[in-house]
Amino acid sequence: MGQNLSYEFAPLDEENDDLSPHLVRFLAYFVGALIFGAGLLTQFFDVWLWWVVPFAILYPLLTHLLTKPLRERHGIITNATLVIIDSGICGGGFILMGLNPIPTVLLFLVLSASTMSLGGFRGWLICVGSLFIGAAIAMIIFGIPEFNTNVPPVFFIILISVVSALFLTVLSYYSYKRARSLLEAQHELRSRQKDSASLSRKLAKYLPPQVWGSIFSGQTEVKLETQRKKLTIFFSDIKGFSEISEELQPEALTELLNSYFTEMSRIAMKYGGTIDKFVGDAILIFFGDPTSRGQKQDAVACVAMAIEMRKKMKIMRQKWGSYGTNKPLQIRMGVNTGYCTVGNFGAESRMDYTIIGKEVNLASRLESVAQPNEILISESTYSLIRDTIMCRDRGQINVKGFSKSVPIYDVVDHRKELGAAQSFVECELDGFSMYIDIDKIRNYDKDRVIDALDAASKRVKEKLIV
Repeated sequence: MGQNLSYEFAPLDEENDDLSPHLVRFLAYFVGALIFGAGLLTQFFDVWLWWVVPFAILYPLLTHLLTKPLRERHGIITNATLVIIDSGICGGGFILMGLNPIPTVLLFLVLSASTMSLGGFRGWLICVGSLFIGAAIAMIIFGIPEFNTNVPPVFFIILISVVSALFLTVLSYYSYKRARSLLEAQHELRSRQKDSASLSRKLAKYLPPQVWGSIFSGQTEVKLETQRKKLTIFFSDIKGFSEISEELQPEALTELLNSYFTEMSRIAMKYGGTIDKFVGDAILIFFGDPTSRGQKQDAVACVAMAIEMRKKMKIMRQKWGSYGTNKPLQIRMGVNTGYCTVGNFGAESRMDYTIIGKEVNLASRLESVAQPNEILISESTYSLIRDTIMCRDRGQINVKGFSKSVPIYDVVDHRKELGAAQSFVECELDGFSMYIDIDKIRNYDKDRVIDALDAASKRVKEKLIV
């Protein structure tokens, strides 16, 4: 009876483990039955204790069968509960043995090793407490025993030693299997985490970084849900793109578009914009969701992004001649600020994180009436950025879907970039195009820039003189 423990403080998957916790528990009770049986055969224990042997064999089987539905369905009796009850029964077994030092000490060591390996120090303390309670209850039922200090027969001592050693060996093997299963599970977990991280990085390319981050951080739930927010919306497209697409082969057109979208996306992410979608040659970007720096800062960031995109296009035009088109690629842009509905639209099986509303339509209308390389903004956006960015009043226009005329403004540049302190110089004529951003020229490249300008100036003068 001394080793009637339940080895289930940290349960394993019984279907995948070679030695289940329940089998170990049955073995523990069977060892207790052998010890009491040997004690009865050697007449070391009183004959009236014969009932302990069948009890030790039948009890673990009956408790396992009777409590299985409760453990699986209701959780009323847990595996830890059985361990504590078994420890109490073990204490009662010590009393029935008369607390004889040799079997009691050996069985207590087995009990300690078992509970420590499965439940840690806390589990050991709980089980030892249960053992003392069980011993106290046994003394109330059977009376205070006469302490048996006799030395058991040699056969009994050998049997206890062999059985205890065998049980500890089985327990060690069980602990080894648990540790090995844990290591394998950790390895599998790391492998799955690596695969999940790789997959999430791939899937992230189909979502705006802000939306992807909010989903994986738990801030945004993946369900059909929308909300009203004040956003700044940006639209852009390439003027005359249909004519350009007719001139180029599909492969060259695809490469041109991909290089354009790559550069524009890099600038959008730099300023914190949420890239909604690419539609043909058009781009829809909004600021203010899922994260916002405030309405004013969102609007300033959006227009600053548009200004940098316009400057970047002047550089990219010099490279696009190699794709086989003689038409200059020029973009036009529209920006508006207002309340929109933003969130997940679609079906439960397929969602799209986007924005809708009349303010989105106004940004699209502004882009469609803008001139090449022009950034048109609405009055609501202008009121947020006018102290930071210089704009020109373009009067009012009639927009489809709006009953009143809409005041519009043309973005010039950052106020700090205007005047003698401006960092860039640009000029674009037939046969001549120049764009210089002085702040971005590195010190060790300045001499090369000056030499290039001098050489170009000299060749132009020679040509004109001739």
